[in-house]
Amino acid sequence: MKKKIILAYSGGVDTSVAIKWLQEKYKVDVIAVTIDVGNEKDFKVVRQKALKVGAKKALVIDGKELFVKYFIFPALQANALYEGQYPLATALSRPLMAKLLVDTAAAEGATAIAHGCTGKGNDQVRLEVGINALAPDMKILAPAREWGMTREETIKYAQDNGIPIPVTKKSPYSIDENLWGKSIECGVLEDPWAEPPADAYTWTKSPDEAPSKPQYIEIGFEKGIPVSLDGKKMEGIALIQKMNETAGKHGIGRIDHIENRVVGIKSREIYEAPAAVVLIQAHQALEAMTMSKDQLRFKQKVSVECADLIYNGLWFSQLNRDLSAYILSSQRYVTGTVRVKLFKGQATVVGRKSPWSLYNLSLATYDKGDKFDQKAAEGFIHLWGLPVKTQAQIQLLGDKEGPLSIMGPDEEKKKK
Repeated sequence: MKKKIILAYSGGVDTSVAIKWLQEKYKVDVIAVTIDVGNEKDFKVVRQKALKVGAKKALVIDGKELFVKYFIFPALQANALYEGQYPLATALSRPLMAKLLVDTAAAEGATAIAHGCTGKGNDQVRLEVGINALAPDMKILAPAREWGMTREETIKYAQDNGIPIPVTKKSPYSIDENLWGKSIECGVLEDPWAEPPADAYTWTKSPDEAPSKPQYIEIGFEKGIPVSLDGKKMEGIALIQKMNETAGKHGIGRIDHIENRVVGIKSREIYEAPAAVVLIQAHQALEAMTMSKDQLRFKQKVSVECADLIYNGLWFSQLNRDLSAYILSSQRYVTGTVRVKLFKGQATVVGRKSPWSLYNLSLATYDKGDKFDQKAAEGFIHLWGLPVKTQAQIQLLGDKEGPLSIMGPDEEKKKK
């Protein structure tokens, strides 16, 4: 009886080739496992393709609800953006996939889990670190690291073996997509000077071709989680899908990023993430209204740590559990509604309201109704500036070069 290997199967070039390659190399039965995180419209076709290529069994697991509840929304609450740009769509899906692959391997009695990641990519790290955390004794195979074929050679291998693939030499994009976003790489996109061709984008209209009139939307949040759109209650999956459609129509969500990969190289990545871009921006605006200055400043630091942790494949670390506890606590009062203007590739927050708002009109206004005690400012300024005044009297004014000592050396010379 042949041993069984679980293959994380996407239906793309590498995983399609991997089915036949694993059978030839290891003489095993391959069980293709495809996880639905909102990345396909017709998984029957993907499943049939896996079986046609030679998989012993092809399973499709619906992971959309788990993905939204346990990965997307926690990342949204954290405002997680890798290097300030990437909403981490692919990175967020990998720990979920690792969990479901491990569960399937146990259920099927498989001796190994295989994936189609290359040695240059981030996903190999994310999947393998996740699998090792959840099943330390599970063997992991990475065909694309072993076979040593170039992209063109892999495509030729597929063609020579009658394996249907979704790309050609003329359109060699490598694509990954899910509910939270789409990534596009390879081909002409590897030249960081080249503008992405129009055919690279499928989720978003060009801002030049977007509607000539703006559209206003209202997003309702409860404890940092979006729960309604234009006053209508919506479940997470439907809300994200609707936001992708609506914002994408206005050309919003295109990201062109020179990115620092986990493995130490820079890569040029193109992303489309309409819903993520708008929702994170709206969420940040609501936080600005409901959180104190100190909370916001510390939260920004935690957001960077969360984004790096997710990108680097450390979802199952104890640090992630610690940071998640803080993020959850920080969202207790992030409830309210944000109004966003969508127009020609830009999402602009134009209104926000919350029952827990820290914005007090009677303190902020310069008009009638101003209740701010301006006399209190004199004492505040005295105490606030006391350390600076004290140090300046002793060190700055006592220095023979006087105030010039705080200027740069070049400026000092000019003054002299």
